[in-house]
Amino acid sequence: MINEEIRAKEVRLVGAEGEQIGIKPLREALQMAADLNLDLVNVAPQAKPPVCRIMDYGKFRYEQQKKEKEARKNQKIVDIKEVWFRANIDEHDYQTKLRNVVKFLKEGDKVKCSVRFRGREIAHASIGQKILERVREEVAEHSSVERQPKLEGRSMIMILAPKAQ
Repeated sequence: MINEEIRAKEVRLVGAEGEQIGIKPLREALQMAADLNLDLVNVAPQAKPPVCRIMDYGKFRYEQQKKEKEARKNQKIVDIKEVWFRANIDEHDYQTKLRNVVKFLKEGDKVKCSVRFRGREIAHASIGQKILERVREEVAEHSSVERQPKLEGRSMIMILAPKAQ
């Protein structure tokens, strides 16, 4: 809340340079802000009495938006890439999919490794367990296991997270 939107009778006033002015009536605080061609901004409305600061509100909002934009630019969005294996996967297919897992981990993405069972393959879930254990061992230098292999419906799923550099 700024200027006339503030509804308290008294406010604890902080000056434009950050100095403590003290508890003042709202009218007097508004007049002091107007004399400096600045705004009275309520920075802590839950305090007793509310804390208000004399500042250029437009400039303050502009700087806040710049900081938020900079923070968004610097953050890394972690994607989850999924790699499907089959219970009776051939060695060459396995190596190709393993290369993809390593590539995704090096790029900083999490990898969801799934073994999909079709038909009666579900009776041999231990084969899927062995495939995921083998993947985990071969990419151990690049990743850590975020979620152990677990059977969910007709798929066995394991999630790998990249190791921090």
